[in-house]
Amino acid sequence: MSTCSRCGAHFSCAMTDADPAAPAQPCWCTYLPPAVAVPSVPGASCWCPDCLKQHIIEQTQTPPKPALDNGA
Repeated sequence: MSTCSRCGAHFSCAMTDADPAAPAQPCWCTYLPPAVAVPSVPGASCWCPDCLKQHIIEQTQTPPKPALDNGA
């Protein structure tokens, strides 16, 4: 069982929690769009499905365009 370094939730990660005697299976995260979610800080680890999905949503939202300054 893995622990999300963002929210502390427990979840299953096929990359780190897999049974070495079982056939290799892809992790659930491989079915999501690619995203760099794990910060490069000591102790960081994978994020749970909810946190990773939220991160992907946040990264794909278009930021609002600034209002044009017409000098008025």
